[in-house]
Amino acid sequence: MKFLALFLALASLTHAAAPEELRYRAEVLAEGMPQPIEFQIAPDGRVFWIEIAGKVRLLDPKTGHIAEVGALEVFNAQENGLIGMALDPQFAQNHWMYLLHSPKDFEGQHLSRFTITDDKLDPASEKILLTYPEQRRECCHHAGCLEFGPDGCLFIAAGDNTNPGGETQGYAPIDEQPDHFPRDAQKSASNTNDLRGKILRIKPKPDGTYEIPKGNLFPPGTPLTRPEIYVMGCRNPWRCSVDQKTGILYWGEVGPDSYNDGPLGPRGYDEINQARTAGNFGWPYFVGDNFAYNKVDFATRKISPKWDVNDPVNDSPNNTGMKHLPKPQPAFMYWPYADSPEFPELGKGGRTACSGAVFHFEESFKNTSGFPPEYDHCLIFFDWQRSFIKWARLDKDEHLVKIEPFHTPVKIQRPTMAKFDREGRLYILDYGETWGANKDSQLIRLSYQWGNLAPIVKAEVKPMAGKAPLTVTLSSEGTFDPEGEALTYEWRLLPGGKVLSTEANARVTLSEPGDTRIELRVTDPHQAVSATTRTVVVGNDPPLVVLEEPRNGDFFTPGKPVAYRVHVTDAEDGDSAKTPDMMGFKVLVTGTLDDGGAVEPALAMMKASDCFNCHQVEQKLVGPAYLDVADKYRNDPAALEASSQRVMKGSVGVWGPIPMLPHATHTADEIHQMVHWVFSLKRGETTTSFARGLAGSLTPPKGKDGKGYVLDATFTDNGKAPASPLTGHASVTLRSRKIQAVQADEIHGPQVLGKVVGAIADKHYLKLARINLTDIGAVSWHVASGGVGGKIELRASSPDGPLLAEDEVKPTGGWSKFEDHRSAFSKVCTDDRADLFVVFKNPGKGGLMNLEWLRFESK
Repeated sequence: MKFLALFLALASLTHAAAPEELRYRAEVLAEGMPQPIEFQIAPDGRVFWIEIAGKVRLLDPKTGHIAEVGALEVFNAQENGLIGMALDPQFAQNHWMYLLHSPKDFEGQHLSRFTITDDKLDPASEKILLTYPEQRRECCHHAGCLEFGPDGCLFIAAGDNTNPGGETQGYAPIDEQPDHFPRDAQKSASNTNDLRGKILRIKPKPDGTYEIPKGNLFPPGTPLTRPEIYVMGCRNPWRCSVDQKTGILYWGEVGPDSYNDGPLGPRGYDEINQARTAGNFGWPYFVGDNFAYNKVDFATRKISPKWDVNDPVNDSPNNTGMKHLPKPQPAFMYWPYADSPEFPELGKGGRTACSGAVFHFEESFKNTSGFPPEYDHCLIFFDWQRSFIKWARLDKDEHLVKIEPFHTPVKIQRPTMAKFDREGRLYILDYGETWGANKDSQLIRLSYQWGNLAPIVKAEVKPMAGKAPLTVTLSSEGTFDPEGEALTYEWRLLPGGKVLSTEANARVTLSEPGDTRIELRVTDPHQAVSATTRTVVVGNDPPLVVLEEPRNGDFFTPGKPVAYRVHVTDAEDGDSAKTPDMMGFKVLVTGTLDDGGAVEPALAMMKASDCFNCHQVEQKLVGPAYLDVADKYRNDPAALEASSQRVMKGSVGVWGPIPMLPHATHTADEIHQMVHWVFSLKRGETTTSFARGLAGSLTPPKGKDGKGYVLDATFTDNGKAPASPLTGHASVTLRSRKIQAVQADEIHGPQVLGKVVGAIADKHYLKLARINLTDIGAVSWHVASGGVGGKIELRASSPDGPLLAEDEVKPTGGWSKFEDHRSAFSKVCTDDRADLFVVFKNPGKGGLMNLEWLRFESK
């Protein structure tokens, strides 16, 4: 678990002074979760989250331990998958979890209830409460948020299941042409007899059924309606929340893509909506402040007058419900791509609106590090694309008073969900850099520090290792007192506590060889103490490791060996070029698919430790193979803690007579992560391969096209007693020949639209950095065009550099109708490696094409 200082430069509030800066602390509870969608906090503080591929995971914040609770088989195309989760209000007693998921054998969504037993999801306990069909011919919009209200009613957000592209050009998708129903949201969002494009409200019953609560939009028995509907007229209500004090529903409405007002209607807006009671929120006839669209006959291109806000009529042939609809309600907040005159605080750029929770202060929060009263009765909302987080201050009647900033230096790239726990602390789920699986996804907990604040301590010691005697520079740069008071400093030698210096910065000489711990203790006038420790290895220089082959950015092909060559130099042990037999066996090279998975931090710690000196994954070395360990302990709930204790304290006789040495230099949390990685291994499913020696090869797994492949070489020297051994490492990341367009190093002009780059106009381009040109025979493109099409070019060094490949992309008949094109490659530049630019051309035109991936074919 990591701890970060949060510096919140909070704006002045209208009714009270802002809290002091630096009173906020952030804890990174989990990292590297692949595509986390939604989380919930159990009454005992455990955090459950779901991943779109179907997995349910659990975090115990007290120990930092992360476990897989279960996994569902789900249909993952077109943004489907495991898309919603809620815990029953009586979860502490009944252990019921609700999951909204996309089964492979049913074209639509299932809302199922499962029982969690001993932190495992019991598949046999499934009770399907609700199902609703969807079309899977074209993408998308499934929403998926699940939230309970204070009265025990469950809200279920369902998207309009409508393709936003095609002839609608990013305006209202109301294409009524025969067989164009995937592009007509009137079949769903404005259909009173369909559950799509809605937020539903039901009251689950213990027997796995549900009842209709009072106050829904259509009373049971109303002809041509579904009684589960609470809110209709939604496009993609992806993230929602329920005020647990008032029962008011909030949600972020992800809006349409049109940039400007036009003949078909208003430009696109994202919305934050508030439903105090059931209602119609307008889509696809109205957006924003009830800005009306025009009715369009897409067969003849005839444009009719705008829909009547006082009497919207759904006369689509795809409608199975009422024709005359309830009067729509305007959005609570709304903003376009451009600057918003109504809400200028929200800036401009991409848009994906999300609603967080309403904060209600309690006096007990002063004892639990909960948020302060200055933000009582404020709604947190955020934008997944623009990465902002804001407060919406509400008055006593739940009206918007003003929008206020929520500043944080913690890098939150794509906030997905925000929720307060019972102690008043805020949890934020950060999805990470792209729509895919991200290494930088994280779950963060923010808390508030009441009373006197201890000093913030930073310490740096340089160098961290070297020959004896070793002169080191001690620096406390960055240390400060939050209240601005004077501090006293002590640099101490541990163990024993000998004071080396009382200066903020100093130079000292360490004569005694060995592992030396230096502690910086900082004290404020109120005797609040903060300390941090650094370890210095005296008497041993760290080794230098160089991966001479392959080079960073080179290509690899799944299933084909990758040759490597390593060079090591060490001041004490020598040069591997001169003593290859003596040094080569200590070189460990690993090859790992760059999946952004949660286990990679644990694997990195293991490689930096001595784990692989005695163990391999598939074969017995000094100790047992890790797969044998996983097979023995995987299903034993007590094994994780017992094995972690053996790693920390050492053991003998468990797997044979050779003892395992203790690993006291690792924290309990680090060892838990490493042991959990070992237990997660399954035969035939390992994505990391290992080799020893200065030269050799590793083979990436087959069938994993589109991922990166990381080679990492480590060498641990012999140490120089009593100084510990030191490890050096070097790594390179190889590219798959198939590169997803959304993973380009730079994107200039096009928009990231799910798994593709789109909204492409003339002279837009992508940059791919440092591509190896020596083994490219052709380039393949996976493209679609529901627009005018155009040229796609590959150029070296700049967007107008030497032309290496080109292709003509003609309209394919739809934005999701992809075709594979292949272009000859001509290496007309002299460099073996160069930055490549994918350039799109059609003079003066927009809406050219969508690009999902390109592949550099081998000669």
